[in-house]
Amino acid sequence: MTEPNATTPGVPTGHTVEAIVRQQLSKALGGRRGMLEAAVPTILFTFSFLATKELRLALTISLVAAVGALLVRLVQRSSPQFCINALIGIGIGAAFALRAARAGGDANDQALAYFLPGLLYNAAYAVVLSFSSIVRWPLVGFMVGSVTGDLTSWRKDPQILKLCNRLTWLLALPCFARVVVQTPFYVLGRSGEISPDTAIAALGIAKIAMGWPLQLAALAAMVWLLARNSTPMSEHEAELAAQRLSLNEDEPNDDEPVR
Repeated sequence: MTEPNATTPGVPTGHTVEAIVRQQLSKALGGRRGMLEAAVPTILFTFSFLATKELRLALTISLVAAVGALLVRLVQRSSPQFCINALIGIGIGAAFALRAARAGGDANDQALAYFLPGLLYNAAYAVVLSFSSIVRWPLVGFMVGSVTGDLTSWRKDPQILKLCNRLTWLLALPCFARVVVQTPFYVLGRSGEISPDTAIAALGIAKIAMGWPLQLAALAAMVWLLARNSTPMSEHEAELAAQRLSLNEDEPNDDEPVR
C-alpha cells in the first residue's frame, strides 16, 4: 500500500482505505433500516413487559414485530439478515427466560434472565475487539482485506494499521459502556439489593438508550475519523476494490446507508 497523501496514477477516484471501510461498515450494519429492525423488537419487549408484567405477552409482541419486518423483507426481495438477527436475539433471550422459569423463578426473575444474553454478548464482543487491537490485528482491518482480496496486506502499512486500530477501539467502546452500566443493575436485581422492578426498568431503559443511539454515536466518531480520506490504496488494490464494490452495488439493496 502507498504512503498516505501520495498520489497514485490510475487509482479509481474515491477508493481510499477510508472509503472502503465506510462502505463495509454501512453494509455490515444494514444502514438505518437494519439498525431499526434490530432495535424495535427489544424496545417493544421492554415497554410491553414494564406495562403488563406478562413475559409471554412481551415476547409475543416483540416476536410479531420481528416476523413482520422479515415478511416485508421477503416480499421486497431484500436481505432479511437483520430481521433474522433480531429473531435469534429474541429466541436466545426467551430460552434464558424459560430456563429461569423452570428453575422456579417468577416473572421478574425471567425478565432479568432475558437481559443476560445481551450482557454476555457485549462483554465477549468488547474482549475480542480490544484484544485484536492490543495484539495489533484489529478486526476492522479485515474489512479492508475482504475487499482488496488480501486479508493481511493492510498490516504492512503503519498508517492503515493505526487507522484500523482506532476504528476497532471505537467499535469496542459502546460494548464496554453497556457492560459497565448495565451489569450492576442485573447483579443488584438478582441479589435483591434493589427491587426487581427497578432493576428491570433500569435495564430496559439502559438497553434502549445504549443500543442503537450509542452505536450511532460511535459511528459518528468513526465517520469523522474516516472523512479525511487520507490513505490511498495501491493501483492494484484499488482496481480489485473497484471490481468487488461494483459487484456489490449491482445487488439489490434498498437500505439507506449510515452517514
